[in-house]
Amino acid sequence: MTGVLEVAGRRIEVSRGDKAMYPAEGITKADVVEHYRAVAEVMVPHLRGKPLTLRRYPDGIDAGGFFQKEVSRHFPDWVPVTEVPQRGKQDSVHHVVVDDPAVLLYLANQACLEFHIGLSRVDDLERPRLVVVDLDPPEGTGIPEVRRAVRTIARRFRDAGLDPHVQTTGGKGFHVVAPLRARRDFEQVRAAVRELAESAAEAEPDRLTTEQRKDKRGDRIFLDINRNAYGQTMIAPYSLRARPGAPAATPIDPGELSRVEPRSYGLANLARRLARKADPWAGIDEAQGSDFGGSDYGAR
Repeated sequence: MTGVLEVAGRRIEVSRGDKAMYPAEGITKADVVEHYRAVAEVMVPHLRGKPLTLRRYPDGIDAGGFFQKEVSRHFPDWVPVTEVPQRGKQDSVHHVVVDDPAVLLYLANQACLEFHIGLSRVDDLERPRLVVVDLDPPEGTGIPEVRRAVRTIARRFRDAGLDPHVQTTGGKGFHVVAPLRARRDFEQVRAAVRELAESAAEAEPDRLTTEQRKDKRGDRIFLDINRNAYGQTMIAPYSLRARPGAPAATPIDPGELSRVEPRSYGLANLARRLARKADPWAGIDEAQGSDFGGSDYGAR
């Protein structure tokens, strides 16, 4: 199966569209491209201006895939690329930047299932525009317990002067994210969010942990702040995940948390959701944000 899409003034040829990307569900590359076409309007604003790490699966999720930072030589010259210096090294990595739907669909046709965004923008790589806590529950944790932890972290965000936004990850947990003014560097923000997470874990040591080693977490929910570092990424809103069922990371309103699970949305139903509901994270990248990351982590 092949086809040509006209997108943002570009012609995107969908090659081998019948190739199985999620074999158990019969989901093909053409289906994946169609997913990204359907969500492009709301997804591209969350990608624009940020260095991307791609997770590609040329032969579908059962065959394994790979993470890609350095742009491929065969990508056309109209695909934007940004140079990101590597810490402690002399060289740089040249990341793709998605600034319009044509680039998004081109990458989907390259069997990119997952899009991971940097927390800073290409015009100021040293200062993050987002801060994130990834709530990672162990297997067997009940969804009410996970939701309770999300509310705990969202409340601590608000107490620190942050505006919490929640998204399902399409995996086991949720992200709590907030916009920043980009006045602090990664080290300052990371120190502040570590203090916030550790304070939450100290208040509820039987439920929450910041322990890095899995064998020491027990049955507690891990508050992962490791994404708040230079060169690290988080899963982009509306990105598919390379997991059975083709779930997707999905921003939600606060009132939806009581009925939404980490894998509630995906290729099968996300387009329908967006047809009736606006993006809960619309404008997050243009929000004034917080100065979080000063000497007092609650500094505004």
